[in-house]
Amino acid sequence: MPAYVWEATTRAGAVKKGELDAADQAAVRTLLRRQGFKSITVKTKPKDLLEYLPFLKQKVKEKEVVVFCRIFATMIGAGLPLMQCLDLLAQQEANKTFQKIIRSIKEDIEGGMTLTDALKKYPEVFDQLFVNLVAAGESGGILDIVLQRLSSYMEKAMKLRSKVKGAMTYPASVLVISISVVALLLIKVIPVFQKMFEGMGGELPGPTQFLVDASAFTQKYFLLMIGIVVAIGYAFKRFYATEKGTLTIDAMVLKAPVFGPLIKKVAVAKFTRTLSTMMSSGVPILEGLSIVSKTAGNKIIEIALIKVRQSISEGKTIAEPLQEADIFPPMVVQMIAVGEATGALDTMLSKIADFYDDEVDAAVDAMTALLEPFMMVFLGGVVGGMIIAMYLPIFKMASVVGG
Repeated sequence: MPAYVWEATTRAGAVKKGELDAADQAAVRTLLRRQGFKSITVKTKPKDLLEYLPFLKQKVKEKEVVVFCRIFATMIGAGLPLMQCLDLLAQQEANKTFQKIIRSIKEDIEGGMTLTDALKKYPEVFDQLFVNLVAAGESGGILDIVLQRLSSYMEKAMKLRSKVKGAMTYPASVLVISISVVALLLIKVIPVFQKMFEGMGGELPGPTQFLVDASAFTQKYFLLMIGIVVAIGYAFKRFYATEKGTLTIDAMVLKAPVFGPLIKKVAVAKFTRTLSTMMSSGVPILEGLSIVSKTAGNKIIEIALIKVRQSISEGKTIAEPLQEADIFPPMVVQMIAVGEATGALDTMLSKIADFYDDEVDAAVDAMTALLEPFMMVFLGGVVGGMIIAMYLPIFKMASVVGG
């Protein structure tokens, strides 16, 4: 429905302003008269500039969805009607894009849709996991509990991702700084020294001559080098987009000496946390595994989980195919087997997730501790080596004069 802005006078003579979604201006006037307003002025709400410039449109952040979910759960648990909850949530939402989505969901429900169907219209905000858990909560009459679990799950998932991003950011930033410093030295600093060396005459030491040649090459082909790097990046992206490329690179990532074990631990924590949340909310295990496999983040792990789902559909336990997949540690498989045997699989999965969250913490700390001195030595070695090579002719001339 279109939005309208209105201005009206109360019986006491106070002027009030506001916004309403309605079929037309007449409907707005009728509604306001029923509320006791008079001298009513109604205008169509002007379109936001962002509607004409989609690239400037505010994106809905995961943190905003978490806050929405937690407040929604509290309101439902307190006994507020669904429509009132959505209306209040839209009013307090600062993100205009998200506010419009919440209002649209409210209108769809008023039109006869279920909350689940209304959420499905916005997959960029509410993923498959979110929608399926809400569906389970609606059908089971425990929407507030499910929303509370969802918000807790999303908070822990965000925390896990931030740890991994933090671990990856440090070496990447040091590498970028190293390349920038080397490029600056080759393009700006070494040419100054080169002019000085030419004034001295004589043959340059090997390392110095190498740097001078490298500087000349970089200045001449700098744009070409950037083009090659961009082309390699584009080719890598295209290759990774293919099925063969995804399988090859994801397999290499899991076997990487430092990052591989960390990625496996993150995968275990994510798998167990997600499946535990879904099972405790009433989602069938086969449907849960189907969703978990799609959100695995690694093609090798995704294929393993699809095989696990297929084996379970054939009557096997969840522990058997997990053991055959050889992706998850034996301890995890054994704990899942115990959870199945005792009928408390969701609780056991939650305990495994908590344990592996701590394991990821420890792995990130260990990796950072290992990389810090290595990257510092690398950066110091490259820059220090270049500086020494630049001063070698000066040292050589000083030794000749002193001799």
